[in-house]
Amino acid sequence: MDVLIEMIKQGTTNFEDIIQVVVGASALCVPVAFSEEAWNLGRTLPVANIIVLVVLSLLFVNLYSLHNIFQGRITHRIFAFFARTFIDYSITLLVVLVVLSALDHLPIFSEPWVAVRSVVVLSLPASMGAVVVDSFDKE
Repeated sequence: MDVLIEMIKQGTTNFEDIIQVVVGASALCVPVAFSEEAWNLGRTLPVANIIVLVVLSLLFVNLYSLHNIFQGRITHRIFAFFARTFIDYSITLLVVLVVLSALDHLPIFSEPWVAVRSVVVLSLPASMGAVVVDSFDKE
């Protein structure tokens, strides 16, 4: 939360950016969240695959941000670049948590590991939507 407040003070993130990330994450999370296949993947994927999904999500967010938000120029804005990645992915995780909770498919107390895996599975498409919408009207 301190990182978000600091970025807002520095002018690198504003309320519009946050709303864009929420809308983008929701746009791709919601349709996938209604599929039984996504729920089953949260139960059946091995840990190695879950780690790969996290890495792929972060890689996509970083590469897309690097080329479309920062236009490949991050030399003097390294903190802003990584902070934006952290904020985008964190907001995406929150959106996925809310969506899965609303659908009553987040067994956080009965099966916490399944809940974490389900969030990671849905965060891959959600993070893609989040960063793409976040890049609208940038620099």
